[in-house]
Amino acid sequence: MKDLHRKIVPGLLDSFEDIKRIRRDIHRHPELGYQEHRTSAIVADCLERWGYRVRRGVGGTGVVGTLQAGDGNRSIGLRADMDALPISEASGQSHSSVHEGVMHACGHDGHTATLLAAAKHLAATRAFSGTLNLIFQPAEEGGAGALAMLDDGLFDHAPCDSVYALHNYPTPTLKFGQMAIGTGAIMASVDSLIVVVSGRGGHAASPEFTCDPIVAGAAIVQVLQTIVSRNVSPYHCAVVSVTSIHSGGAFNVIPGELEMKLSIRTYDEALRSQVLARIHDIVQAQAASFGANARVVEAAARYPVLVNAETAAQAAREVATRHFGKDYVVVDHPPILAADDFAFMAQKVPGCYINIGAGEGPALHNARYDFNDDLILVGGSFWVHLAQTLLR
Repeated sequence: MKDLHRKIVPGLLDSFEDIKRIRRDIHRHPELGYQEHRTSAIVADCLERWGYRVRRGVGGTGVVGTLQAGDGNRSIGLRADMDALPISEASGQSHSSVHEGVMHACGHDGHTATLLAAAKHLAATRAFSGTLNLIFQPAEEGGAGALAMLDDGLFDHAPCDSVYALHNYPTPTLKFGQMAIGTGAIMASVDSLIVVVSGRGGHAASPEFTCDPIVAGAAIVQVLQTIVSRNVSPYHCAVVSVTSIHSGGAFNVIPGELEMKLSIRTYDEALRSQVLARIHDIVQAQAASFGANARVVEAAARYPVLVNAETAAQAAREVATRHFGKDYVVVDHPPILAADDFAFMAQKVPGCYINIGAGEGPALHNARYDFNDDLILVGGSFWVHLAQTLLR
């Protein structure tokens, strides 16, 4: 942090303690997707107090703050996510969650605070010319809040020439404050499926009178593993994971049904379609070979591959390099097999998603995780520089 301190926008230092208090307050009161009523009210109240035109309830609980300055005709969007995760916190922090089973384990409280820090400074200085749209999004964690905001007219009411997102990333591959700004596919698509195998239950002593869904399910699991090894080129990447299997409950009963959960990830939409088609074929064929029936059900919102546009990524790289130095910009960071619904926004307008190193500590989605408050200063400074550079 020492070598970064001189690169921080001075105005952010002046308001740092206030913004940090907001971040920790949000952390203490986490809210799951589409339940971010308290959080969105805090955000909207701040933006209105600072002079933004605010639209509440976008896509359910989303907030959009718009600020115009000068006579520029360009517009950009900066996005932060607000929702928490269904995890019981074990960080031991004084500002730990007061809601059992819910915590900010992915840093969305920090993303919100970081964008608020930049919002306050940009409103106070108005040192840009154009339209700034600040997008505070609900339900990123599997709820497709970005898509809900788009369906609710996000870019109709707040048109953007380009849109950006910043996500903290505690990883050894990025030092604190380093920004991974790649182009092309930088995060995977995700499909969450439930496979239900229906057979015919009966007594465990008389298996010949049953159609055992467990045996059929076991065969399905085994053959699903051949998709990556035999249907996907070694030059490409895909993940097909069976993450849950549930059936029966008694020693002497063959159940009538089995349910399994699948997580599928790829970096390419054509490959994604191919993998999903093979899953359907394998499930149906293997079940039928045992005399059982099977169906595949989509269990959650499907997120597309997140693709950074060359123009948007190049603009972000130039800003980060100019203000933080080339050592703080990583252009060749490997893609991440996690997913983010910012991908929906990036399908509509040129987008750029940036992972920023958060220093050492527990990983995202870990019960011991807590957002590094110092990152508010670095991320907030980047947002300020980006807005002032693109809107001039």
